Amino acid sequence: MNIGILYTSALHQAGGIGRYTRGLVGALAQLDDPGTTRYELVVARDAPLDRLPMLPPRFRVRRLPFSERQMTILWHRFDLPLWVDAWCGPFDVFHAPDFVLPPLRRAPGLVTVHDLSFLTYPSGAVPGLRRWLKRVVPASIRRARHVLADSESTRRDIVRHLAVDAAKVSVVGAGVDRRFRPITDPGALGDVRRRYRLPDRFVLGLGTLEPRKNFEGLIGAFDRIQAEFPELHLVIAGGRGWLYDPILAAAAVSPAADRIHVVGFVADEDLPALYSLARTFAFPSHYEGFGLPVLEAMSCGTPVLASDNSSLPEVAGDAAILVPASDVPALADALARLERDTSLRAACRRRGIARAAGYTWEAAARRLSAVYRRFG
Repeated sequence: MNIGILYTSALHQAGGIGRYTRGLVGALAQLDDPGTTRYELVVARDAPLDRLPMLPPRFRVRRLPFSERQMTILWHRFDLPLWVDAWCGPFDVFHAPDFVLPPLRRAPGLVTVHDLSFLTYPSGAVPGLRRWLKRVVPASIRRARHVLADSESTRRDIVRHLAVDAAKVSVVGAGVDRRFRPITDPGALGDVRRRYRLPDRFVLGLGTLEPRKNFEGLIGAFDRIQAEFPELHLVIAGGRGWLYDPILAAAAVSPAADRIHVVGFVADEDLPALYSLARTFAFPSHYEGFGLPVLEAMSCGTPVLASDNSSLPEVAGDAAILVPASDVPALADALARLERDTSLRAACRRRGIARAAGYTWEAAARRLSAVYRRFG
């Protein structure tokens, strides 16, 4: 069987969908294989091939003659029939893991839809992006032979909001890399603390700076408890996305502005130490298709506070403190409880490590491989 995977996001995106795609492909490479399955990693002309991981010979890279931007324009703005399997095929099945399925001449297409935030939380996206996603994602789902979702929550959203037959959607979640574990080495922790100028005692918020991640709510909750805990700081880590000016403004006008640190993007290799240094990981997002940072923080032994919406209860189970994203007093109360109650922190740490251990890339890859065999 010859399987095509659109791999450009894995090379262009450090986190999010890029990490998801790298994790699945890396785990597929580790599965026992009789030698009859071949993988073609299809990438845009401008994809940085120096970021490719080491993979077995049955994985080959096929470069398209278009840049990522050109592919978007040709495939989805003008809807030209530039079939991927005409350039790089033939394929027995072709998988697009980043929301949008390109035109295919013969191969059955699979598309992964990670979330429907552009429908369920539309104020969190700039209008142009929202309009584009509302056009191309439903079209990709209609064109696909089968749809993959990160979580049961996202699967239900796809069925409900886009009127898709439930039998057409399967769940293939994410896993946690083994490098996410409690980091205790003083040198490694000290290096990351110095690199990002981290305070001694802090709550960590992590994610792209954009409205859906609810950093404004987190800052508001920190404002409510900062007087009680004068040594506690808030660290917000993540690259700037869109509509982030209100987040920066909220940090600047906080009564504890000198204790709020917006440190920018954190390199992937530094994340385990960053999680391990944090007192609490706070993830009060308004909507998530999966919420992988919750599991990464748990794997590192960090107590987690998260929202009680979308996929987060499904992923976190009873291992996190869950509160409504829009309830700032409840967020503040939960942060204070985690700061005061050592037994609660210990319970969250113990349950979190156990919970995260159940999410492996190998298990996710086996589910994905079964879907490939079903349609290939």
